[in-house]
Amino acid sequence: MSQEVEIKFLVESVRALHAKLRAAGFRLATERTHEMNTLYDDEAQSLRARGELLRVRKYGPRWILTHKSKGAAGRHKARTETETQVADGEKMQGILLALGLRPSFRYEKFRSEWTDGKGHVVVDETPIGNVSEIEGPPRWIDATARRLGVAREQYITDTYAQMFANWKLKTGSTATEMTFKAVKGGRGKLERVFSG
Repeated sequence: MSQEVEIKFLVESVRALHAKLRAAGFRLATERTHEMNTLYDDEAQSLRARGELLRVRKYGPRWILTHKSKGAAGRHKARTETETQVADGEKMQGILLALGLRPSFRYEKFRSEWTDGKGHVVVDETPIGNVSEIEGPPRWIDATARRLGVAREQYITDTYAQMFANWKLKTGSTATEMTFKAVKGGRGKLERVFSG
């Protein structure tokens, strides 16, 4: 188990953010990689009601099972995270189904990961806009945000499921999951809702 502390912020230009990261001394740790995430819950949505998350992630060729506890409210999002690599993600999903858990939300993105040796900055290209996460010790997060030109009022502590729900309200989209195919088919106009 580890303590995950992070913030998100909206990204106008991925290219410009990459340039800022290089200038701030970050190096690319993981090239742009496709990622598909499926959250699982029981029929009563018990995990969601407790503020917990159970996720199966396919990140490139790797599968990862993650549990996150309820997050603490504050300027940064902090929660206990337990994760492990899984040899066969499809079998893992079969086990979860056999235990009575069902997919509750799917979201897709392309992610690149950057580090300066003290923490991580990830850049996510999602169907609803580009988002970055800064993860590490709280003071380092704030210092990194300042170096990247991100003000505290730009911090986002919502989950991707919450961000997607907010996006749907703003756009009137009928998409039921945050995948490129579903969003393209469910939103009609390709307008950008997240403009920073």
